[in-house]
Amino acid sequence: MSRLQDELKQNKPFPSAAHEGGLGLMRTADVLRRRGAAVVEPRGITLQQYNVLRILRGAGEEGLPTLEVAARMVEQTPGITRLLDRLEVKGLVRRQRCPKDRRQHLCWITPGGRTLLDELEQPMNEAVETGFTKLDETDRIALIRLLDAIRAALD
Repeated sequence: MSRLQDELKQNKPFPSAAHEGGLGLMRTADVLRRRGAAVVEPRGITLQQYNVLRILRGAGEEGLPTLEVAARMVEQTPGITRLLDRLEVKGLVRRQRCPKDRRQHLCWITPGGRTLLDELEQPMNEAVETGFTKLDETDRIALIRLLDAIRAALD
C-alpha cells in the first residue's frame, strides 16, 4: 500500500500510476497550500491575496492592469476584482483608471503592502522549504521538469 493510499484510507489500488500521480499531486498541493495559509491568514490575508501582493511588488512603479494581475496568478481566479477590492480596503493596494485606456484599471502595491510582504517573506520561504527537505537538489530539479511536462500536456 502506498503512502497516498494510506492517507486517503483507500483499500483498492489506483486504476493507474497516472491516476495515483494526479491524486498525489493534488494532495501535495493541498498540504502546501494549507501550510502557506497558516502563515498568511493570521495576518488577515488569503494565499490568493498574498499572490496578488507579490505580483504587484514585482511590477514596480509602473503597476499592472487588473487582467495582467489575473493572468500571473498561481491559481487562476475569476474574482480578481473582488480580490483587489479587499486588498484596497485593507490599504495594501491602490488602483486608478489607466489614462491611456479608460476601460482599464492599473494596480500598485502600497507601502503597507510592501511591509506586510517583507514580514511574511521569511516564514513563507520556510513553509515552502520544509516540504522539500527530503529531496536533494537533483530531485528538486527533476520535480520541476516533471511538473512543467504535466502542465504542458494539460494546456
